Amino acid sequence: MPADHLRLVLVTPEKTLLDEPVQALRVPLYDGSAGIYPGRAPLIGRLGYGELRITDERGTRSYFVDGGFVQVKGDTVSLLTNRAVPANELNAAEAEELLREALARVPHSDEEFQAKARDQHRARRMAALSRR
Repeated sequence: MPADHLRLVLVTPEKTLLDEPVQALRVPLYDGSAGIYPGRAPLIGRLGYGELRITDERGTRSYFVDGGFVQVKGDTVSLLTNRAVPANELNAAEAEELLREALARVPHSDEEFQAKARDQHRARRMAALSRR
């Protein structure tokens, strides 16, 4: 692999979605986001909900990722996520409906309150990306 590239491995529980060279990535972390370029120091991070932006020879592509973990080791970036959906396949109406459902839920325990907040955050990120 050329020194100006990274190897991206994007894995969900069902299958390996991508295993290809890329020039750069932007990943949504639990507490922000991070840009990853060739030569980056090793990293292990918790993924949040949001846009995975991939830059390669063909241009820029985006995926919605649903949490998980990222590891950068050498020139390999491994992303393990529950779900990764190409941004152009997201449906704004479905994302808005998920948000309405999350907002309408009435939590009765701390766990339900945390689940409601998590689902609202996920739906908001999905809706924002689907409207682009």
